[in-house]
Amino acid sequence: MQNLLLYVYTSLPFVVVALLCVAAIVAAGIGMVRPRWLAYAYMLVFFLKNSTNYGSLATMGSPGIYTRGSGVLLFPVLFWMMFGFWACARVSASFQRQPTPPCNLRPWFLAWFLLLGAHIAVGLFSGVKLADILGVSGFSNIIWMAPLVSLLVLSFRTREDAIELSRFIMLVGLGRAMFGLVRWAFLKGDPNNVYANMNGLNIKLTFFDINDSLLCTIAFAIAAVNLFQVVKTDRSFFWRLVEWATLGATAACVVLSYRRTAWIGFVLAGLIIMMRFPMQRRIQLMVLGTPVVGAGLLYAAFKRLGQTKGAGQGLSSLVFDMQSKKFGAESERVLELKFALADFLSHPLTGIGTWGRYTGYQHISWQANPEGGLFIHSGVLHIGLKAGLPGLVLLIGTIWTFMMFARRALRTAPPELLGLATAGAAGLAFMLPDLLVGTPFPQVRTTQMLAICLALPYVAMAVCREQSAVQTAKENKRGHVNLVPTRVAV
Repeated sequence: MQNLLLYVYTSLPFVVVALLCVAAIVAAGIGMVRPRWLAYAYMLVFFLKNSTNYGSLATMGSPGIYTRGSGVLLFPVLFWMMFGFWACARVSASFQRQPTPPCNLRPWFLAWFLLLGAHIAVGLFSGVKLADILGVSGFSNIIWMAPLVSLLVLSFRTREDAIELSRFIMLVGLGRAMFGLVRWAFLKGDPNNVYANMNGLNIKLTFFDINDSLLCTIAFAIAAVNLFQVVKTDRSFFWRLVEWATLGATAACVVLSYRRTAWIGFVLAGLIIMMRFPMQRRIQLMVLGTPVVGAGLLYAAFKRLGQTKGAGQGLSSLVFDMQSKKFGAESERVLELKFALADFLSHPLTGIGTWGRYTGYQHISWQANPEGGLFIHSGVLHIGLKAGLPGLVLLIGTIWTFMMFARRALRTAPPELLGLATAGAAGLAFMLPDLLVGTPFPQVRTTQMLAICLALPYVAMAVCREQSAVQTAKENKRGHVNLVPTRVAV
């Protein structure tokens, strides 16, 4: 018996490796035939899996799925899986002789890749470890957004695929929102509650992670456009019921997250959604919806900021921790930004490198750890600090290019795809506050969720072009048949 157990334990690693190889072969086969199934599985991880334990009272934590494998493979296993999924989608499109859909973000992502290559060359020449250069504390996560955008554009090529994708996002968003609301109502809410656990506030919240509120926002956008656009699409009673439920549950979930960046971002996303409707419909929605959403936001803001020491009163209370104090030391958020800005101004052309730490980070309480000084609470300044003016130019150019394309997509997308295109633009608008005062780029989940938002308008427009090409081919074929002379019986 002991020998048998010894054989089992000895062979177990080889069995695991063999099973992983079989799973990889099966996944590749599925990806060649149905690449969107792999895309669904990949997106589901980021939609449902939390990425942070910040604010939790738990003292022990296992390595998260978003970082697993990065110590050996330089990047997380999830990234390499996604790259394999993209390769399957690319091969599948080649077999079906489908052209690559156009995407004007490709030159910008290529420029990001070249900029990272320059940092790698300088870092290696300076004796910096490759793992430190490619770490998430730099901007390598931005490069990994490119294959995900391409994967989604390649995987969803027909009108039915795009509608299925929009319904998938809406259903997952509804399910996630209901989970957060039930946990908030009957349990203690999200255990990662920095306000209650660290600041002593009597507050329960739905989700602390901003990405859960982002998911709720893009699901809200799809539901709102489908319900309130002027041109009605043919949908069953079930899907209309799902849209109404999504509308209410996701909005409540964002409000009860008690995140200021989520509140402001949700308002910005709402403005993007409202612009999809004619003036009369906008007025109707403002009259009916603004009091409800506004009352919810005011109640949540009063409950949180009313218990926060030093928050003050009025709109200034929303940025109480960013204001300089009249007496005593400045807030640590302001001090952190000043330290980083000083280093940026000292290295405006090159930055301090993807591996660099800003000077004076030891004076910030939350930077007293091995990762201290590697990130700051401003996505824009983070890129400027790490990559200098070239990084800022690429960041602004990437966002501007997407905005111009999204503007055109929202004007030309058909009614059944307008919700999907709007969700991408609304998602980016929602994340603008976090880009300014949050830490999006060092986070794997956040950057991949941003990539999903970037991809949605391109998916909608790629489907439109595919339909137009098919329709043109059919018309040309009918015209060719009509030109053939008909035989006359003699």
